[in-house]
Amino acid sequence: MKNRHLLPLFLLLFSNFLFAQTFITNVTIVDVEKQKLLSNQTVIITDNLISNIQKSNKIKVPENATIIDGSDKYLLPGLIDAHIHFFQNGGLYTRPDAIDLRKFKDYEQDITYAKTDMEAKLRRYLQNGITTVIDVGANYNFLKQRNDFTDKPFSPSIFITGPLLTTYEPKVYEGLGEDEPFTLTQTIEDGVNGVKEQLRYKPDFIKIWFIAGTDGLSLEESARKNLPIIKAIINEAHKNNLKVAVHATQRFTAQLAVENGADFLVHSVDDEILKDDFIQLMKKNKTTLCPTLIVHSGYLNTFGQKLNMGNYELQKADSYQLGSLLDLKHLPDTTLVKKYKNYANSPQSIASLKKADSISLVNLKILSDAGVSITTGTDAGNIGTLHASSYLQELQAMQKSGMSNWKIIQASTINGAKVFDKESEFGTVNIGKKANLILLDGDPIENIKNVTKINTIFNKGVIFKPDELIQDSPADLAQRQLNAYNFRNIDAFLEPYADDVEIYSYPDKLLYRGKEKMRKQYSEMFDKTPNLHCELKERIVQGNIVIDKERVRFRNDIIEAVAIYHIENDKIKKVYFIH
Repeated sequence: MKNRHLLPLFLLLFSNFLFAQTFITNVTIVDVEKQKLLSNQTVIITDNLISNIQKSNKIKVPENATIIDGSDKYLLPGLIDAHIHFFQNGGLYTRPDAIDLRKFKDYEQDITYAKTDMEAKLRRYLQNGITTVIDVGANYNFLKQRNDFTDKPFSPSIFITGPLLTTYEPKVYEGLGEDEPFTLTQTIEDGVNGVKEQLRYKPDFIKIWFIAGTDGLSLEESARKNLPIIKAIINEAHKNNLKVAVHATQRFTAQLAVENGADFLVHSVDDEILKDDFIQLMKKNKTTLCPTLIVHSGYLNTFGQKLNMGNYELQKADSYQLGSLLDLKHLPDTTLVKKYKNYANSPQSIASLKKADSISLVNLKILSDAGVSITTGTDAGNIGTLHASSYLQELQAMQKSGMSNWKIIQASTINGAKVFDKESEFGTVNIGKKANLILLDGDPIENIKNVTKINTIFNKGVIFKPDELIQDSPADLAQRQLNAYNFRNIDAFLEPYADDVEIYSYPDKLLYRGKEKMRKQYSEMFDKTPNLHCELKERIVQGNIVIDKERVRFRNDIIEAVAIYHIENDKIKKVYFIH
């Protein structure tokens, strides 16, 4: 009898040797709950869980274990983007209700791109250290497609809702079937049925687009008229154990939403400074706020042709969507382009954005200081807010509110897990939690930018190096340098080139060799040509050769040219110009 009882205990003790184990040694753990840095720790990952954490001098590492040296590195829970949209790509053509460019590019192409690009988006998120994403407004196609990635090691964990339930739907989205991102709910019955329809697809939550005033009534009249529908949606969702996220950017609609059971406000209140009654209501109802601070400026900077992308986004973003944001510089409908440019750059628009941003920042600090749960989200997919790479900008915007780096890191990790009551599963570096972690080469508490200095990613227990997750094609390299050229960013421009690159005048006249010579040539041109812009007219890819037909605006001249890029060892090795 004794032996029979000892057998399960023996198997339990022996099981650690049967599973794959990874030891992250001598690392500094970022304890997001206690706001402490714990140095000289060894973290053991068994399969997909953190199985042990000890001082490094107290653990003997087995000879057959996988060892990751964490010396001078920082171990952080995987980041969480609590507000994204898979149905939007972040480029210029992704929101025809905001700017209708369908005569230049069929919206169906953008829809198709979003659906076929989902794996690439997920890989890009993981490459940027984001191990969980929350899609707060998708469609039925993405609810189904989500299931294809549930067990994929390269995929962040996905929490997703279906179409946004709304009393107002832009006409451009009507009749898209399973690609439609909105469900129009004009009655209580519509609202209840809107929830029931999504249940068949097993959403993680329900989203309401609480838009007031589009019916010709005042904000308050419109909001109160539609409130019974909003209440019915929330009640039906809660009856089915689903939380409810609400888009409500005015204080009045946000307060109505929270009073009636909203679990998650997905934007800042940007029309007035919050008073104590609203703050206490948020605390009492344990409502989470996702401020999404950068999305509005993404639109206006794109329309106003004032975008300024740094090295990080030029290297990490979807280069094709990023490149499309500059298309307003060459689209032939100059009347339309001028209309949007004048609107975005008007004193009224600039003042309105400045006021909304200022109020949002003040409200974020007020709510954060009061103990309301804040979670980081970008609203990625909207025009000018690119998937994954926009995360750093959002963190820096949160920093401007006065939030400490510790609170920002909490908002980006444990607070995101709390949105769906998953804090016991992930969001901290603790025994028993999922091994969704990022190993950084810099201290994120000292400098928030260090969240981009990613050495190693652990997702579902699988080890990734950032560069392994996305393989650049020859066309990707050509597009990246083209984007940087148009932003006149010399470092990002040179990044895709080999150190010993050779530049030729076609067919065989060598103009110069070496990246440093290239730096001198292009730096001078970038500095002296503020209106420089290259429009890609056509691209042919043949193996490792990319041929671009280009139309370049250079001061007052327009130059037609062909550039032929030869790629070797994942770098541009030779370029031939035909003028």
